[in-house]
Amino acid sequence: MENKIRCSWCEKDDLYRNYHDKEWGKPIYDDQILFEFLILETFQAGLSWYTVLAKRDNFRKAFAYFNYKIMAEFNEDKIQELLLDVGIIRNQLKIRAAVSNAIAFMKVQKEFGSFSKYIWNFTNGKPIDNNPKTIKHIPASTPQSDAISKDLKKRGFKFVGTTVVYAHMQATGMVNDHVEDCWTRKFQ
Repeated sequence: MENKIRCSWCEKDDLYRNYHDKEWGKPIYDDQILFEFLILETFQAGLSWYTVLAKRDNFRKAFAYFNYKIMAEFNEDKIQELLLDVGIIRNQLKIRAAVSNAIAFMKVQKEFGSFSKYIWNFTNGKPIDNNPKTIKHIPASTPQSDAISKDLKKRGFKFVGTTVVYAHMQATGMVNDHVEDCWTRKFQ
């Protein structure tokens, strides 16, 4: 293993390290990828991100590669099929929320032209750099995640509490929470 200094949360194994080094915190403006992370973060609620990340490929297959147009059409038979899929997190409320979130996502796209325009508006279109010294300096939520959470809920999204929203902001680079010594910090 190389001697790169990383955020301490990702030192568990290669799955975490690869995710941290290649994805986490890089600004994403593509609606499809923003939607994937939104759904994955909603499944993470109450669980570890590692659990979701380890099942990510299974989620992609089960949820039509996060094609929100297809997911919005999932019927009761499809929901029941997903509840039997051992490769994903089989939480009925979260599965149903994924379907309703796909519908809400498309409504936001219609209103704003894209989900990206909508969500990035909360940070004035650019990442917020919290410049944390250590992992202890990284918040679980912020006033921005509070505002986004409140607005998403108003628009019909589910499982989008402020902590889930903040994790989504971190994952999609809306905030840069790489710690001061992390080698990827300068590339964000």
